[in-house]
Amino acid sequence: MTQFNHVTVLLHEAVDGLNIKPAGIYVDGTLGGGGHSQAILERLSSEGHLYAFDQDQTAIQYNQEHLKQYIVDGRLTLVKSNFSQLKVALAQTGISAIDGMVYDLGVSSPQFDDAKRGFSYQHDAPLDMRMDQTQSLSAMEVVNEWSFQDLMRILSRYGEEKFAKQIARSIEKQRQAAPIKTTLELAEIVKNAIPAPARRHGGHPAKKSFQAIRIAVNNELGVLESSLEQALDLLTVGGRISVITFQSLEDRLVKTMFKERTTIPDLPAGLPVIPKEAQPDFKLVNKKPIIASDQELATNHRAHSAKLRIIERIK
Repeated sequence: MTQFNHVTVLLHEAVDGLNIKPAGIYVDGTLGGGGHSQAILERLSSEGHLYAFDQDQTAIQYNQEHLKQYIVDGRLTLVKSNFSQLKVALAQTGISAIDGMVYDLGVSSPQFDDAKRGFSYQHDAPLDMRMDQTQSLSAMEVVNEWSFQDLMRILSRYGEEKFAKQIARSIEKQRQAAPIKTTLELAEIVKNAIPAPARRHGGHPAKKSFQAIRIAVNNELGVLESSLEQALDLLTVGGRISVITFQSLEDRLVKTMFKERTTIPDLPAGLPVIPKEAQPDFKLVNKKPIIASDQELATNHRAHSAKLRIIERIK
């Protein structure tokens, strides 16, 4: 069994933010090492229940043992599925409303640490990057078969990489000579495509490109948007959703979706009161994102880019 050496970021803030009802129905959309799931389960009574989703079989297998006591006592159901299948998967168990949900986005540490999964530019491995190992699309196909235009688009849009064009051209040129097969090979191509002065700051030169390809392989922004829409629809009055993001694209998407649900629509000027039907169904629990404490930043490097946003249904 894979050992999950995963330190959960903003654990207490995210779970405290759910304002858990002991007999409530909750969802962990990103089971991973089970940190948030365990913290939620510890607050649930025997009437409460948690549905924990993960598309990664490794995470499911690990938690079948790690959280075994909660499965046995009937408080936990593990769901091997992408969280974009939220409504369908819950409907199959007769659930049509939830009291809260937590998302801890991005790649879990064990996926990064397992070199053969191909997520890291620091270990040599086949180009893979699939969170769900049963899906067909992998980084190998994206890098070797996607058009120059598509590569440039994802590097720019998902990696916010200002040298997207040069990197896409270099990938295109290299793969014409021979397929690009490994992570270190790709990292070297990316590095060499970026002008030397720009490589001297901002971390590893391949970081943004690897992020972009990973997001494309797993359709991370598309499935997040779909899942969050479903979670908001399923939420009961007083129910909350906590979302932890680790990069600006995800945070921007969550911020925008939450703003849409908590903003009063444009109304005619001069109305003495806002009609009840025009008042939003949701409110922001925290106006600005919650970030990690100095203490957490000192002990967990993943916490530096983490942002937590929480929303509550009020009617």
